[in-house]
Amino acid sequence: MARVQKLIVASPSKGRLQENAAAFFARAGLELTQGRGARDYRGAVAGVEGAEVAYLSASEITRRLALGEAHLGVTGEDLVREEIADADKTVELLAPLGFGAANVVVAVPQAWIDVRYMSDLADVADEFRARHGRGLRVATKYVNTTRRFFAAYDVSDYRIVESSGATEGAPAAGSADLIVDITTTGATLAANALKVIEDGVILRSQANLVASLTAPWSETAREAARIILSRIAAEEEARTTRDVRVNLPGLGDQILREAEANFGASVHERAEDCATFSCPSKTVAALADWLISQGAKSVTSARLDYVFQAENALWSKLAGRLG
Repeated sequence: MARVQKLIVASPSKGRLQENAAAFFARAGLELTQGRGARDYRGAVAGVEGAEVAYLSASEITRRLALGEAHLGVTGEDLVREEIADADKTVELLAPLGFGAANVVVAVPQAWIDVRYMSDLADVADEFRARHGRGLRVATKYVNTTRRFFAAYDVSDYRIVESSGATEGAPAAGSADLIVDITTTGATLAANALKVIEDGVILRSQANLVASLTAPWSETAREAARIILSRIAAEEEARTTRDVRVNLPGLGDQILREAEANFGASVHERAEDCATFSCPSKTVAALADWLISQGAKSVTSARLDYVFQAENALWSKLAGRLG
């Protein structure tokens, strides 16, 4: 009998990324387990029989997604854009996860006071060619990303110096003139006397839940993905939504319409002078203040655990790509 093709979920195998990925799934009620403990590189998603977990490095996750050897994976958008040719046709970035944030940037020596924009690099390249008989040397691990970005700004007289160590130290060491690297606070760049070009932020990256469009999507894999994405979507909806209950004498349709138009609050329960709204968490305080100004006797707000919808936005997004 042919082996049923389970859903393969690729998760980071160590460090802070693994911890954050596990916490992300746990918030949605999806515990990732490892078969024989921390040294086992296979695991399961508790309660989802049609899924198994592969623990891999972030770069290996990206490679497996591109090859269709994993269905879902947690990896950085910077790796997706760098390592997967024509990424938008190969994978679907389903949701940013709120951790692993960093920017891929073009950074030059602070001493280059006349270089503020990418357009200035072409002039610098001409000067290097005239003075040193060569173009610029760019140290980076992001070879493909650099080439695409430089081409967009018509910067062509340069040579990539592939970096396997601390890229930010390359200009000071004399092995490169500028760099393309990833940064979070910019402190390391500043410590190495480098500055980010004003229009040189190539990508604002963070960890994403990514789906492979080339993986073998069996019915078992699809159903497991639907369950997982339903729970993730329900947790996200709950995290960004509050139930707001109001007691307001003379509560009428005009109040309800204004609450929706001005605060994004939609009523889902109503009885005489009381109503319960579903409201974006960021507008709860403003809605409460406004309702009190309209004569409300009391306004309460409650957090939710999950909000399951008949229309699962994440699964619909993926299913639309899979056909």
